[in-house]
Amino acid sequence: MGRKGIDELEVNDIIKAGLCIDNAKEFHKILKETIGAAKGSDPRELWQKLVAKRVLKPCYPHGLHQLVYYSVYAHWDSTNNGPPLYWFPSLDQSKHTNLGRIMEVHGPRLLGTSYKDPISSFNLFQKFTAQHPEAYWSILLKELPVVFREPPRCILDITDKSKRGGTWLPGSVLNIAECCLQPSRHPRKDDDSLAVIWRDEGCDSKLHCMTLEELRERVMLVANAVDATFSKGDAIAIDMPMTVHAIIIYFAIILAGCVVVSIADSFAAKEIATRLHVSNAKGIFTQDFILRGGRKFPLYSRVVEAAPLKAIVLPVSGEDVCIIKLREQDQSWGDFLASVINLPRPNHYSPVYNPIDFPTNILFSSGTTGEPKAIPWTQLSPIRAANDGWAYVDLQVGDVFCYPTNLGWVAGPIVLYEAFLSGATFALYHGSPLGGGFGKFVQDAGVTILGTIPTMVKAWKSTNCMEGLNWTKIRSFVTAGEASDVDNVLWLSSRAYYKPIIEVCGGTELASSYLQGTLLQPQAFGALSTASMATGVVILNDNGVPYPDDQPCVGEVGLFPIIMGASDRLLNSDHDKIYFKGMPMYKGMQLRRHGDIIKRTAGGYFIVQGRADDTMNLGGIKTSSVEIEHACNNVDQSIVESIAISAAPEDGGPELLVMFAVLKEGYSSKPEDLQKKFTRAIQTNLNPLFKVNHVRIVPEIPRTSSNKLLRRVLRDQMKKELSVRSKI
Repeated sequence: MGRKGIDELEVNDIIKAGLCIDNAKEFHKILKETIGAAKGSDPRELWQKLVAKRVLKPCYPHGLHQLVYYSVYAHWDSTNNGPPLYWFPSLDQSKHTNLGRIMEVHGPRLLGTSYKDPISSFNLFQKFTAQHPEAYWSILLKELPVVFREPPRCILDITDKSKRGGTWLPGSVLNIAECCLQPSRHPRKDDDSLAVIWRDEGCDSKLHCMTLEELRERVMLVANAVDATFSKGDAIAIDMPMTVHAIIIYFAIILAGCVVVSIADSFAAKEIATRLHVSNAKGIFTQDFILRGGRKFPLYSRVVEAAPLKAIVLPVSGEDVCIIKLREQDQSWGDFLASVINLPRPNHYSPVYNPIDFPTNILFSSGTTGEPKAIPWTQLSPIRAANDGWAYVDLQVGDVFCYPTNLGWVAGPIVLYEAFLSGATFALYHGSPLGGGFGKFVQDAGVTILGTIPTMVKAWKSTNCMEGLNWTKIRSFVTAGEASDVDNVLWLSSRAYYKPIIEVCGGTELASSYLQGTLLQPQAFGALSTASMATGVVILNDNGVPYPDDQPCVGEVGLFPIIMGASDRLLNSDHDKIYFKGMPMYKGMQLRRHGDIIKRTAGGYFIVQGRADDTMNLGGIKTSSVEIEHACNNVDQSIVESIAISAAPEDGGPELLVMFAVLKEGYSSKPEDLQKKFTRAIQTNLNPLFKVNHVRIVPEIPRTSSNKLLRRVLRDQMKKELSVRSKI
């Protein structure tokens, strides 16, 4: 028996979903009235009416939101119609978005009479920018406060065929950090504009603020100290939580003509040492401890174990380091700043200007196999990163943008440039984002754009820690890092009356996304709606031939090679071999490898299916680990996490589907029971021919230090086990 349709719901169904009898009766009445007013409408129009009337309130139990959403789309044919939609742009609002505004101005010139409006002409405009990327970037450079000391000779030069991505803004000279810190007329940033707002964990009644002028003066003070301590061009690491001090240090290093080395504060000493060695770092900024949930965790001691180079050590609290003893070559934060405080103008610094292709930041891939790839960002990369926030998230002056992350991950630098090159206020929580304290900060700071990762959303939902908070100032969410679970993002969007969630899929080497959602297209939970502006994307079949652009399909993604701001070299690997070797030619150009498997649905939406090495062939049918995990995540209340891999016996034979399950504390489900439930779920939701061959219950799932799954480790374990079995 299938799920009830929305018009079949009864009061008792609503009571079971969590409302008391009186509220259930009232809700049922409003529901029936709304359904009656939408008689004859398709499910999308009915859902729009329910959201517009705010029938579903954030305070209602999640079970009720689930009941209504899934009942509205109970008979929806996703195969032919694409994923169910939950958010729809309005024409009037679309014209006031950043992207819609420039489309209204430039669309008629670029597209001629084919241009109609930002919504109906969106796909046409995106395809035009993919074919003419220089046209898009010439427009965008006028929208961002990017000020050149020496202007570029042109936007794009493709005469040097050795540079597959082209030569962008040749001849230009600037300092990208200066662009983030100076007032500008467009977007409107004044010295007294609010630049940063933050709160320390445990201080739920106090908010700290810093204006643009105050931020700039503090950055310049630190830049003076950097200049006095290091040489121009030196690589200097940052290994600390993303605090106001970390932001100041990040911009100061770049302002002083040096290069930031990004290291996540979760790394062990060995991983810190690898990154310091590969980048040839000359020094490191770090903290004595990390504070999380009222507990202190050592950080400086890990840095000491990693390398003997100079460390500047900040205190986790108070004015200066006092609990720990520093090495002779190291310096406390207070002493570091005191070295320049007697300068005539310690809060003034003349930026170091460099060519556009000068490196500003060295970031690292996750390193799931061997040494992590060291990826240098030039001054082009921040411009591309800022475009993500400006064009798709629609960051504007007046927005308060919060995205808990770390400078050691690509999201850290990206969100800094998104905020400070759009004129938005950046909101920081000095503590763990997994509890109610963070949620209260989002409420009290008036956050309008909230960034997340799916793991974070899952934790909020499962612990119910955000109950009772008012997030209705939020106008959109952003999520990146991994594929989203539909039910988790349904919960997230419902916290703010079903505001849109902009899904993002990109990479460190791209300095941004290549697929994402936008505010100019209807959005579906867990899906992306478009390729990035000025970015060409194709999906390849098993023979390396691109599928037609309008055809639903699953395959490895290929990118057009000319991508402004993307990497063109690696410090410790062969860039050409990793990103181009073996990729097919398409329209006279060799495609760039990214490694994702993407599903394109009917209606042109994209769903990330995992990495190329996460695909599996089950009985001749190609599927992905992520797709199977989504089908299995909620089959049993005992499961915290389920991971799918396929493994073939070493002596040959078909691939077998194996599920690894982590159980909640206190539960003791049997593998054979879970095997039946998993099989039933994937046969119902994916393919009746699929079956789970083995279930393994494990205490935890192996991950990289960046929290990416190591399915390869599980796959190797299972292959060995199958090999032993076959010998027996």
